[in-house]
Amino acid sequence: MFKSKIRKWRYAFILTLVTVISGVFCARLVQWQIRESDVYEDIALTSTEYTVETDAIRGEIFDANGDPLAQNTTGYKVVINKIFTPEEKLNEYILRLIELTEACGCKWEDELPIKLDKNGKYVFEEKRESDIAELKSKDNLNMNPYSTADECMQRLVEKYDCQSLTPRQRHDVVSVRYNMEKNLYTRSNPYVFAKSITENAMSVISENTQNDPGIEVQDCAVRKYIEGDTAPHIVGITGLISAEEYDELKDKGYAYNDTVGKLGIEYAFEDQLRGKPGSKTYEVNPDGTAAVKSVTQSQPGNSVYLTIDSKYQKYAKQVLKEAVQQAQDYHAVSGKKYSGEDCVGAALVMINVKDFSVICAASYPDYNLSDYYSEYDKLLTTKGDPLVNRAFNGALAPGSTYKPLVASAALEEGAITTSTRINCQGIYTTGGLKLNCMHVHGSLNVYEGIRDSCNVFFAETARLLGIEKMDTYAKRCGLGVETGVEIGESTGTLAGPEFSEMMGTPWYEPLVSPAGIGQSDNQFTPLQLATYAATIANNGVRLKTHVVDKITDYKGEKVLFQTKPQVVDNMGVSEDNLREVQRAMNMAASNYDSFKDFKMQIAGKTGTAENSGSDHANFICYAPYDEPEIAMAIMIEHGAKSWVAADAAEKMLSEYFGLENDKNKTAIDPLLR
Repeated sequence: MFKSKIRKWRYAFILTLVTVISGVFCARLVQWQIRESDVYEDIALTSTEYTVETDAIRGEIFDANGDPLAQNTTGYKVVINKIFTPEEKLNEYILRLIELTEACGCKWEDELPIKLDKNGKYVFEEKRESDIAELKSKDNLNMNPYSTADECMQRLVEKYDCQSLTPRQRHDVVSVRYNMEKNLYTRSNPYVFAKSITENAMSVISENTQNDPGIEVQDCAVRKYIEGDTAPHIVGITGLISAEEYDELKDKGYAYNDTVGKLGIEYAFEDQLRGKPGSKTYEVNPDGTAAVKSVTQSQPGNSVYLTIDSKYQKYAKQVLKEAVQQAQDYHAVSGKKYSGEDCVGAALVMINVKDFSVICAASYPDYNLSDYYSEYDKLLTTKGDPLVNRAFNGALAPGSTYKPLVASAALEEGAITTSTRINCQGIYTTGGLKLNCMHVHGSLNVYEGIRDSCNVFFAETARLLGIEKMDTYAKRCGLGVETGVEIGESTGTLAGPEFSEMMGTPWYEPLVSPAGIGQSDNQFTPLQLATYAATIANNGVRLKTHVVDKITDYKGEKVLFQTKPQVVDNMGVSEDNLREVQRAMNMAASNYDSFKDFKMQIAGKTGTAENSGSDHANFICYAPYDEPEIAMAIMIEHGAKSWVAADAAEKMLSEYFGLENDKNKTAIDPLLR
């Protein structure tokens, strides 16, 4: 009984205490929200600050001679700043900006996937399926997938209060307002209405929007590609950050409407080129006016200097164009099927043997960076796939250019010696496989095997060597592995058990013979073949292949990084054995029509690789033979005859070393060669 009274007393005490405390809090809340609301509202208003990020100037890209490839020029953009823009006047501002911008012949950001057709009806734009789905999604209009463009527009018009406008005005205002939402338009994130306008438009818009404080015409850096067709695949391009890229980069300070590198050097060196954005902090007063409180200056990005020499890059492009035409001319003269009629693409890579820097890396056909976005759909369907970087990613069968590698490995492993002779009767059979040779060569040693490019000699040599050892030496030369170049490259493929297992197909030992003549699954890029040739020229030492010479500050006054020769592998072939292979390559090159009267001794090897369609025409070389300076690889896709690639090499070497070129070579009757 006594315990029960104590328990009731405790409950009553706790209830009273809770009631008193709650009452005190309620009274204080009333005081804050009603009696002193003006005081606290003034405090909130007077302490409101917004920080707006300002653009950083992107670093520039130069060639080996310091000539600009990607440069900044002064441009102008139109921005809507929410800090100064009354919400009730936003549509009015937008209409005025559209009228002024279009009157000056400039474009504003129109990303709405809806347009007015010729009948004045709202329809969805073609090839905008993902954008249309995004518009109807739960995060935006939350409409059924089958909703029409007109139904979407009705919802948008209501949302942005455009009912009183004409159909065209409704579309335009809705397009801007919708894009503003997508780009997270806030007081801390102004909206870029037009990214690039002319100087005349800048003057017109500035003059006619003086009474519209939220509209700002700002200076900006515009990316300009100087002779954008010189090395488009290497320089690369910039573009608006994607949703996926933003999710990945936002923690690094990227904004939703930032520009980032998309391809090539622009992409690979984004961290160096981007620079550090500045900021401008505004303080908003109780009456709604705003003033700049502080400014932090942006820091420009660093500049990248390439090893590419524009002079030789341009010449290589011309040489490749002529080579493709030469292959097609051969077909026209011969009239044979698969004799070059399907030749549309080619690539050439030249490397400095001293440090493995890439002097030029041309891919044909290609494109102009200045037209990349405006011509993108056309480029996708253009014959020859100009968007593909054949020099770094176009892996094809090497054919007989692979034979010096097989000879080097076989000599080092003792599978053959310089005295070994193999009899060629025009056909080689092993394990049910039958390989043909171009001629009946009779008995040959390794020098004659390379000079005459005998398939029988190297099919048997490969069998004696074995696939594991052959692949080991190939990798040491940069074949089937990355060369180290700073932008994207294909690793190609090495024929053998490893690749067959990856593809889910069995490997049979007799397959080593077609692999030994550069066929089977072997596929390498011109970059890899040039690296391989440079490795032979460099007495078996493979350096890291690179296209970047140095990185400097924006003005080029301070070197922040300098690429130095870096050993990444060694063929593992003795000096004596490698000298024999080099000698054989010199004998081979001297035997080709393209170099019979050449003013310089070189080492080289042709290759024709069988495939569907015309054979690929390949050539590797280094020069001069006695003191190598450069190494080169040329691949003419479906070029039919190896002399097409050899002729291209002769032109390139003549230009590089300042030798007289046989201008009549392309006029020689191809049937006589």
